[in-house]
Amino acid sequence: MADMTPPAGAAAFLAANGWTGANVVPLTGDASFRRYFRVTHDGRAAVLMDAPPPHEDPRLFLAVAGWLTERGFAAPTIYAADPAAGLVLLEDFGDDRMREAADAAPDGALTLYERAIDLLIELRRHPAGPLKPYDRAVLQREAALFVDWYCPAVGLEVDAPGWTAAWDAVLDRCTAAEPVTVLRDYHAENLMLVGEARSLGLLDFQDALAGHPAYDLVSLLQDARRGVEPSIEEAMLRRYRAANNDGDAFLDAYHVLGAQRNAKIIGIFTRLWRRDGKLRYPTLCPRVWAYLERDLSQPALAPVAAWFDGNVPPKRRGDPLILTSSAGA
Repeated sequence: MADMTPPAGAAAFLAANGWTGANVVPLTGDASFRRYFRVTHDGRAAVLMDAPPPHEDPRLFLAVAGWLTERGFAAPTIYAADPAAGLVLLEDFGDDRMREAADAAPDGALTLYERAIDLLIELRRHPAGPLKPYDRAVLQREAALFVDWYCPAVGLEVDAPGWTAAWDAVLDRCTAAEPVTVLRDYHAENLMLVGEARSLGLLDFQDALAGHPAYDLVSLLQDARRGVEPSIEEAMLRRYRAANNDGDAFLDAYHVLGAQRNAKIIGIFTRLWRRDGKLRYPTLCPRVWAYLERDLSQPALAPVAAWFDGNVPPKRRGDPLILTSSAGA
């Protein structure tokens, strides 16, 4: 389990910014080196982000938060920051996440997803921020996580050059569109319902890049942490495409990016287990495999689907921890 003791410099940082003697309580962490703490003092509340260098650098988070706020999106207000120390004090959006709201009231889930789609529609109306490109090199590097981590974990020796070649054959479909700001982890656990209006608050956008508008759709509608019904996925795709007059080329890009993201996530979740000892993440892989196989069924993914057929038998697709245990590894 991650150490949730506040960082050594936290008390001095808080004191220097008007929070002397504040109560600091750990919040649930994520899959990175970042940690979060709720800070309360004299009826005020804030969140302390600990993004320790050299593993983390909060400067991009700060820049993207400013970019989003300037355009009317609900990113947390930054109260104070010491980037060199990796400390940021930011607005507390509370604990009301889209994830739990959708789970508690399934009949209202569609409305929540519509609101999340409408935010992406609005985001697309703005030229991409001053961000690094989400280009072919990045997409290939991410896709490689699958063959680097998942395949060895489940005892597969695969054709790595063929993997790269298969992706080269399909990535043109998702690198030619006009780029937008891609938040990259836009899903139900990072969307907060804020204030009486329950407006959508944005979190976890420090890895933003300038890339294809379909990517954040994939993050939302093929959510690794919360199952999304195919009927909701289809309805939300129709809503988004209708608002932007997107044709079949956009849908092809959606599925290519879906396959790329899901393969990457399976690799990352396996790494979080093998390298970092985080046992929750392998259990999420079967859901991600289901999304991946739906994407691979699309004609646009034929070269990648052929690679999977030749390298990853169906019985080796699933929870890598269980598959490793069943193989006696």
